[in-house]
Amino acid sequence: MALYDLPLPELERYLPELDEPADLDEFWATTLAETRAFDLDVRREPYDAGLALVDVEDVTFAGFGGHPVKAWVTRPAGSATDGSSLPAVVEFIGYGGGRGRPHERLAWAAAGYVHLLMDTRGQGSRWGSGGDTPDPVGAGPQVPGFMTRGILDPADHYYRRVFTDGVRAVEAVRSLPGVDPERVVVTGGSQGGGITLAVAGLTEGLAGVMPDVPFLCHVPRAIALVDTDPYHEVVTYLAVHRDHKDAAMRTLSYLDGVHLGRRATAPTLFSVALRDPICPPSTVFAAYNHYGTLAPERPAQAIEVYEFNEHEGGQGFQVDAQLRWLRDVLAR
Repeated sequence: MALYDLPLPELERYLPELDEPADLDEFWATTLAETRAFDLDVRREPYDAGLALVDVEDVTFAGFGGHPVKAWVTRPAGSATDGSSLPAVVEFIGYGGGRGRPHERLAWAAAGYVHLLMDTRGQGSRWGSGGDTPDPVGAGPQVPGFMTRGILDPADHYYRRVFTDGVRAVEAVRSLPGVDPERVVVTGGSQGGGITLAVAGLTEGLAGVMPDVPFLCHVPRAIALVDTDPYHEVVTYLAVHRDHKDAAMRTLSYLDGVHLGRRATAPTLFSVALRDPICPPSTVFAAYNHYGTLAPERPAQAIEVYEFNEHEGGQGFQVDAQLRWLRDVLAR
């Protein structure tokens, strides 16, 4: 795809005005308090994945509403019982994917981290090797997909549940043996990047935040700028429900990664692709440029820019950058 968004020098300065709901903090504090009324209920089952150098556990924890959420945990073999206290990486998955099979994501365990890969409720059937976590909550009329599921009220929206699951995933990994709870990092690409930013803004004491070509950022501009799903699901919905715009946009404002990322306090490494037709570059830079601005001391920031790539972004190059960046961050 050709370059279609703002030039890079303008992107680097892009600081749009925000339409943040006045009760955003209260909304999320109430949401998390309601969820924490349920026991975290972390259940661990050893899983024979045929891997000699990595231990695998099939983990379940209680997410939003106490609903069970699945995850894979991988780690260097023997590290759960040898007295180690390892840093942990919690990873969130892109739109439509599920946790798949444990052998598919081994980079973090191979690098010496405990890695928790959270399944995304109700997803896992569009690409990859499948998911295992249902979403037991109903919603009103919607466009196929997840963007308009519960779109008329932030309390009903699908991503309220998913973001809460993400916060609980951090709590779950902190409870595991062999994990240093002060050295937990969150990451993910696309939808996973949007969840990463939300969790960063809703969780205290993270050691690092790595959103990769993040979705769910500066949502009004994204909806106006691209005609690709998932953002276009909102356009499709509003083309039918013409009188629902105000309610829909209000709901999405509670979920926007720009708003939630402002509250983050951990150092961050972003990535952006300048030809991305799914997550427009200006929406990523809006989140990056506003990141941590409400923190008592603004955290360190870096961003990898992939000038010639679309939504695939840096792929292996970005993982390489993340491994090196995180090693340096944790060393400090």
